Amino acid sequence: MSTTPWRDPALPADTRVDDLIARMTLEEKTAQLYGVWVGAATDGEGVAPLQSEMSSDYDWDELITHGLGQLTRSFGTAPVEPALGAQALAQAQRRIVEASRFGIPAVAHEECLAGFTAWQATAYPVPLAWGAAFDPALVEELGGRIGRDLRAAGVHQGLAPVLDVVRDLRWGRVEETIGEDPYLVGTIATAYVRGLESAGIVATLKHFAGYASSAGARNHAPVRAGARELAEVTLPPFEMALREGGARSVMAAYTETDGVPASADPRLLTGLLREDWGFTGTVVSDYFAIGFLQSLHRVAGSPADAARVALEAGIDIELPTLNCYGTPLVEAVRDGRIPEALVDLALRRVLLQKCELGLLDPDWSPETGAEIDLDSAGNRDLARRLAEESVVLLDNPDGALPLAPDARIAVVGPRAADAMAMLGCYSFPSHVLTQHPEVPLGIDIPTLLDAVKSELPDAKVTFAEGCGVSDPDTSGFAEAVARAAESDVCVAVLGDRAGLFGRGTSGEGCDAEDLRLPGVQAELLDALVATGVPVVLVLLTGRPYALGRWQDQLAAVVQAFFPGEEGGPALAGVLSGRVNPSGRLPVSVPNRPGGQPWTYLQPPLGQASEVSNLDPTPLYPFGHGGSYTTFAWEDFAGPEAEIPTDGSYDLSLTVRNTGERAGAEVVQLYLHDPVASVTRPDIRLIGYQRVELAAGESRRLTFRFHTDLSSFPDRDGTRIVEPGELELRLGASSTDVRHRARLRLTGPVRTVGAGRRLRCEAEVAEA
Repeated sequence: MSTTPWRDPALPADTRVDDLIARMTLEEKTAQLYGVWVGAATDGEGVAPLQSEMSSDYDWDELITHGLGQLTRSFGTAPVEPALGAQALAQAQRRIVEASRFGIPAVAHEECLAGFTAWQATAYPVPLAWGAAFDPALVEELGGRIGRDLRAAGVHQGLAPVLDVVRDLRWGRVEETIGEDPYLVGTIATAYVRGLESAGIVATLKHFAGYASSAGARNHAPVRAGARELAEVTLPPFEMALREGGARSVMAAYTETDGVPASADPRLLTGLLREDWGFTGTVVSDYFAIGFLQSLHRVAGSPADAARVALEAGIDIELPTLNCYGTPLVEAVRDGRIPEALVDLALRRVLLQKCELGLLDPDWSPETGAEIDLDSAGNRDLARRLAEESVVLLDNPDGALPLAPDARIAVVGPRAADAMAMLGCYSFPSHVLTQHPEVPLGIDIPTLLDAVKSELPDAKVTFAEGCGVSDPDTSGFAEAVARAAESDVCVAVLGDRAGLFGRGTSGEGCDAEDLRLPGVQAELLDALVATGVPVVLVLLTGRPYALGRWQDQLAAVVQAFFPGEEGGPALAGVLSGRVNPSGRLPVSVPNRPGGQPWTYLQPPLGQASEVSNLDPTPLYPFGHGGSYTTFAWEDFAGPEAEIPTDGSYDLSLTVRNTGERAGAEVVQLYLHDPVASVTRPDIRLIGYQRVELAAGESRRLTFRFHTDLSSFPDRDGTRIVEPGELELRLGASSTDVRHRARLRLTGPVRTVGAGRRLRCEAEVAEA
């Protein structure tokens, strides 16, 4: 029996797609270029910016007669039992197939920033915690697990990871990022992409590009970054995740850079992404971003004009629902305002991806055939391991931690007895369930108070909230101070409440004026310190806060970045000593609340100097973190060398656990370029390796540096490797340097392109 060419899996994908496009009407073509958000809320309390204003009215039954490109967040809009959700999604797919002439199913996409954003799904630590773990292998495992859960539910595409590099800690979405260093962001995000893609899920990189550099740390604000910052800080993580991770989709950013919105920038979405980098996947809009070209950016005069601008730039798919790529686009093509060739160009990329996913095959079925347990024991185990690895011991000067097992412990603070304290804004409970207060969490999330009681059964644990997260009420201070005064140690649990668009202190649209602890939490901490009882500060936050006010006044400081559903037991394990902390800071902790915007990637004039009375030096630097054991860095090999500008160089050292318990050290490799033709950051991370060591155990580490890692854009924007002096620094943080290697690069200036080496490989061997 003959098969229509586009239905024949034996034919090349290009042949199949070309055959299909030739058969389609204009309405059938444009239908493949938008999503539909069936469950979109219209009460103004949505999960996307301006959702109520931008949601379209349409007749579902009429709409799907032309087919449909994407289904938006079938699970992530309202609480639904996973098995029932999968059945509903399968039924929607069957209706799409049956109603349309070609019977092409939609791509179903979901958020998966810190787990599958669905009811009863595992809430993992947020990406900032991934960065703190400095463990790409574990993050790749995370991506694989999340991907398999998505596939089991019938989902094809995940809108993650976020590759924005932190530029200003006041930005609300810091919790969604991996850190302030592009190398750390790139390597961790690439690992997550590999995991997600290994499960067959289309990973979507966001937000391309510059979103985190918005002026004043305001969400959606214009980006003031220059071309060099974009080339050196913003773009490298995306390039790595595409080249090495194999991501098949990119989401354009909401923001504008130098007057050009990303969603309207063909130099970015076509010139750089497709022509220079060779990307062949799909570019999707951020939610409602194409409509924003008219309503917010004002670079388009109508929905049809916005569609034209976006298509010309290179956006293939309008998400989350149709505003511009539907009827306005059809009418504009019909009357000659938009060439149909633009539609065909985007359509071809969309259909090639659907072909790759098997959605054009005659035997495709919406049934997944898998049991759906979105919070399995394996998931929780992984959530616990990642949470434990991400906890950062910032300070423990006199050994107050671990806590004595029989101590009298006052647990105080607004984050101690609230399960939501563990979750970021893209976890389902924070993102959606706040609009459904009658619905239970759906997953077990131990609070830190309960976890401490369980972890230390012989301790006498008391509790007082003290104050709320952001309200000004201080009436609870007296009880908190009383509980602390009658105890051997006070554990002050402070931090953020994740939310959306001003409904939290951290999260999308929850930008901060400065880096003071929210509400009256700082005053509560002052009152607790004044008791004279040792105070252990535990922070559960989505960003770092200024802590210089309490320098040398606290018995210990522990930082956790929204550590997920197993964060309570992980933190309790650190407090008890069952878990040896090994996290390292993916962002600097400021000294004073006005010391930002600042990250460690600064040239000399961006650092403390006599030319300004303001000192931006952080209290705790990027890469910093303590342990309950000690490590020696010995037998360093390679202090000096001369290599050509296209050469490589190996640095080796032995790391030995000199303490009495197992632990993990994170060895970090930084580059210092003392003289260059343009100003350079004083140091920047170019490699790292996490090493697990038993007491007394040693490992030999070798970093394989290539000169490509020293490249930068010259004054004309051409990426080059310059001859001259370089210094490689091995450190336990960006300021704690243990060994230095001085290199001299010889030979001509060398131009490097898209094929340059992006990472410094590390080898771990027996010592």
